[in-house]
Formats: sequence, structure tokens, C-alpha cells
Amino acid sequence: MVVPGADGTDVVYNMGDIGFSKWLNPARLLTPVIVCMALVWLMVPGVGLFYSGLLRRKNALSMIQLAMLGVAVASFQWFFWGYSLAFSETANAYIGDLKHFGLMNVLEAPSMGSTRLPAILFCAYQSCFAMITIGITAGGFAERSKIGPVMLFMFIWLTIVYCPIACWTWNANGWTFKLGGLDFAGGSPVHISSGTASLAIALYLGKRRGYGTERLAYKPHNTTFIVLGTVFLWFGWFGFNGGSALSANMRAVQACIVTNLAASVGGITWMLLDWRLDHKLSAVGFCSGAICGLVGITPAAGYVGSPAAVAIGVVTAVGANFATKIKYFVRIDEALDVFATHGVGGLIGCCLTALFADSRVAGFDGITAIPGGWINHNYIQLGYQIADAVASMAYSFVMTTIICWLLHFIPFCRLRCDAEAEIVGIDDAFLGEWAYDFVGVDRELDFSHIIERECAEAAREKSLRHEKTGGEATRVETTGEVEVKPTTSSASSGTAEAR
Repeated sequence: MVVPGADGTDVVYNMGDIGFSKWLNPARLLTPVIVCMALVWLMVPGVGLFYSGLLRRKNALSMIQLAMLGVAVASFQWFFWGYSLAFSETANAYIGDLKHFGLMNVLEAPSMGSTRLPAILFCAYQSCFAMITIGITAGGFAERSKIGPVMLFMFIWLTIVYCPIACWTWNANGWTFKLGGLDFAGGSPVHISSGTASLAIALYLGKRRGYGTERLAYKPHNTTFIVLGTVFLWFGWFGFNGGSALSANMRAVQACIVTNLAASVGGITWMLLDWRLDHKLSAVGFCSGAICGLVGITPAAGYVGSPAAVAIGVVTAVGANFATKIKYFVRIDEALDVFATHGVGGLIGCCLTALFADSRVAGFDGITAIPGGWINHNYIQLGYQIADAVASMAYSFVMTTIICWLLHFIPFCRLRCDAEAEIVGIDDAFLGEWAYDFVGVDRELDFSHIIERECAEAAREKSLRHEKTGGEATRVETTGEVEVKPTTSSASSGTAEAR
């Protein structure tokens, strides 16, 4: 495809790189970018299903809803000014300007990501990264937040947190990019930022009702949702990592190979770690480990070989598994372990990229040249990776906390729901709909406290009548039917039985 450039010269794009099939080519080379964009989009409902299955039934639909709202909010934010803030050519070291506000002049010019792709395609592909990032972040709101204010939070968070981190990581003017940090598909902008934000959100929201009691010692309500969500995520991750090569080449293929390998060994590793405790090969454990493997390989996918992918999958799964205990030490009720999986998993992946990055693998696209990592005796790379990861983690935590507290003092924008909504469930309280046609009665929704109050009132009334009737049994009618058995004891020891 040939289009006229801004300077009058022709710009040539390979239709294979853009993403159409070369049907006249016997090889029928289906190339990645448009297809990969669709794959990354599918990850969003995947994370919604995954989170939904892990929660209690009364909050199941709300997490799917938040994930889909993330698609809508991120799409608008990316059009409005998100793309410009992250990828404008005139950005500074930390954030872009409004050169492309409203996608102005985002069309046929070569993109920031690759001169082989037009800017409009790169913009569309990167918008899906913003969607999945805010979808992961939404896990911090599980079971105790309103819905409307969270949408406002999403827009602000993408603007103040995601766009700057994406800019300094992937924009050619960003400080991490210039420093030499390696982040192929989003270890810092996607996983570390969202995982840390989830922890900050949980800290702000406070603990759920029943924290520290058996009330919250529940098992995931729908393991099928968890497995199905993992399938969507695993499938979409081929577009997430493989598509980040931004071209149809051997580097993209290698990224897909290591992505699948890391997820596989990560799932098995977590499952075996769970087996040592209860001698069950948990499906939930396998899915959790697979996600950890995918998170760990994300920053490294375009830089490492297959043996390194095995090590990354195992180490990330082990690290994230034990990181799930952090919330108990700091006493933060982070319901879905987003910080352990994405925050800690992303941190481990970034650091391991420094160890296993191979200049030979990076050059599979015929263009990229890097000094590599420890494999190539480039030992300073670990310092670059740690600087990038720690900066992203600290920035995300601080700014997310500030956003939450700013909304706290704006009328009608508080994120935390009231006790009644939490008891009834977010689905019923804010959506008026449920994930299923039936809703199991929650322990907090039984009427034992009402019955106990009515029984106490009946006992007192019975005691008064006892003095007048000489102990004759009395039947008392209340909202429900309460039967008082004859007794000769005092009022304080009167008993009532509800039926």
C-alpha cells in the first residue's frame, strides 16, 4: 500500500505487516497487527470472567460489568487525549502533549511504534492495551465499590497514571526508553501499574465486612468462569505479546512460542505448590499460575529464548504464589490478589528480562539491535530494569492513592459503597441484575436477627401476661408467627421459638 507522506514523498506499507491475508501468496501469510488487536480486545472479557468466578455469587456480574465499562472508558479516553499523551512525537521524557488531541492527524503517517505501520493502526492496537490495563486495575474494587464513580476513576487513572508510564516506557522520548530499559509488551505500563494500583485502591476502600472471620473464607463461586476467563486471556496473550513485534517476522513467532511455554510451566508450578498443601490438583491454582507465567513473560517475550521462558514461568509463579501472603502482613483486604499476580509478577518478569535478554533473539526481526542482558555480559541492564519497575510501582501507588482521596471529597464521587449495598451485593444494589436466575441466600441476608428481636419482644409480652393469667401459654402474632412455650421462669429466662 502506497500513501503520500506529509513531505510529499510516498510511504510504502507492507499489507502483510498491517494485518491482511495475502491470499494470492501460496504461503497465505496471516500477519499480526489487526488480528492481534482483536485478540487483545478479547482479553478484557477474559479478565472480567476470571475475576467474577473468584468472587461470591452476589458480586459476580459487577466485575464483568466493570471490565466492559473499562473498554468503553478507555476507548473514549484514548481518542480524547490518551494516545497523544502517550505517543506524541513531541513528548518530553515523562508525558506527551496534545498534538494529537481527538486523534488529529493520526492517519497514514508512520507510527511511533514502527515506521512499517501507519499511525492509525498503531493507535488502535495500543488502545486495547489501555483497555486491558484498566480492566486489571478494576480488580481492586471487588465487592465493595460503587459503579458510577469507578467510571470517573478509570478516565482519570488512565490519564494520570497509565499514559505517563506508557510514554516513558515506549515513546522514543521517554526516559526509560532512552536509558535502555527493555519492556517488550507491557511489564511496567500494564502489569506493574495495574497491580500496584489495585493494592492502593484496596487500601483506600478498607476491609470488607467480615474481614478476618470465616465469612470471607469462601471458595470461588464459579470455577468454570475462572477457566473460561483464563482461556480468553491465554488466547488473547498471543496477540498481546506476538503482536508487539508490530510485524510478521520470526520475532513475533518467537514471542508466541515463549508466551505459551511460560504460561504452561507457570500453571503447573502453581498447581503443584497448592498440591503440597491439600493434595488436590486445583483448576483454580493452574489458572492462577498460567496467568502469572503470562505476566512474567510479557516484558521479555521479544528478547528471550525458549529455555529462558521456562525459568521465567516457574520463578514468576513461585514468587507470585508466596506474594499472596503479603496482604495478610500489611492487613490490606485485596480480594483478588491482583498485586501478587500482576504487581509482583510484573516486577519479577522485568528483572528476569535483564538476566535472559538475548541480542540474537531481539534481532529476529532483522532490525532491532540491543546490547542484551546478562547472557550477553551486559550486567548494567539489571539496574535499568529495576529502575523502570520501581519507578512505575511507586508512581502508580502514590498517584492512585491521590486520585482515590480526591474523589472521596467530591460529592457523589466516593468509591466505597455503604454497608447495605455490600450486604445485599453489588449486583443487586447498583445493577439491579444478577449473573444467574437465582441468588443464593447470603449468611448476612438471613433474618435471624429479626426473629431474635421478635422473640425477645414476645418473651417480654409473655412475661407480662404471665403475671395476669397465672402462667397460661400465650400465642403472639408478629410479622412472622412466633410461638411461646409455657414456662414458669422469670421474664429474663423466657424462650421463644420462631417458625
